Amino acid sequence: ITTFCAPPTMYRFFIKEDLSKYDLSSIEYSTTAGEALNPEVYEQWKRATGFSIYEGFGQTETTLSIYNPVGSVPKSGSMGIPSPLYDVDLILPDGTPAPVGETGEIVIRTDKHTPCGLFMGYSGDTAWRDEDGYFFYVGRTDDVIKSSGYRIGPFEIESVIMELPYVLECAVTSAPDPIRGQVVKASIVLTKGTQKRFRPTSRRTPHRTNTRVSLSSAMSCRRPSAVKSAA
Repeated sequence: ITTFCAPPTMYRFFIKEDLSKYDLSSIEYSTTAGEALNPEVYEQWKRATGFSIYEGFGQTETTLSIYNPVGSVPKSGSMGIPSPLYDVDLILPDGTPAPVGETGEIVIRTDKHTPCGLFMGYSGDTAWRDEDGYFFYVGRTDDVIKSSGYRIGPFEIESVIMELPYVLECAVTSAPDPIRGQVVKASIVLTKGTQKRFRPTSRRTPHRTNTRVSLSSAMSCRRPSAVKSAA
C-alpha cells in the first residue's frame, strides 16, 4: 500500500491512538475527501507520521474539482486549488465573485463550456480562498446557525473543539432558544479514560449561556442515545 485514503472521521480516530505501533513504511501519500478535514487533525497526523494529508473536494459527477496536486505542499485546513478540468469560483449571494478572504458558494462556471456529465445549479457548499488561490471549506449553505442575528458556521467551532486532547469526536448543531432563536450546541464524545473527569450528561457551559454541551464517553459512542439532548 503506497497511498492511504480515508475520510476525516477515520483520521480523527487514528490520531488518538499510538501510531508508532503500526508499520507505515510503505505509505507515500495520505489523502482524504468526503467531508471537511479539521486543521488540528491534519497537524497531529503529520506530527505522528510525517505525512501531509492531501485533501480534495468534488461532487459525484465531477470527482475532484478542488485538489492538492502531487508534488505540492498542502496548506493546513485547505482543500487545495481548483482542478484545471473545471472553472471553479466562489460566488456571493448577489452573484458576484467573492473577494479574497470572504466566504462564497462554490460553483463551477459554465459560461465558456459545460463539462460532460455536470448537473446544473450551485453546489450548496461554501468556502473562502486566500491570496495564493487555496480554498478553505466553511460549510453548507443550509447548515448555518443563526443566533441573535449572527451567522455561525458549525465546522469552525468543531475544529476548535477538536484541538482539545480529550475530545475523540464532536458535532456542532443548533438548539432552540426563546431569546436568541438558536444557540450553539456541541455534542462531544470523550476519549477513553476521560469519563472519570467528566460526567456524561448535558449541561450549559459555565459563563457562556449561548453555548450548550452534551458529553458522552468513548465507551458509549456506539449508542446514539448516549448523547442526551441539551435543548
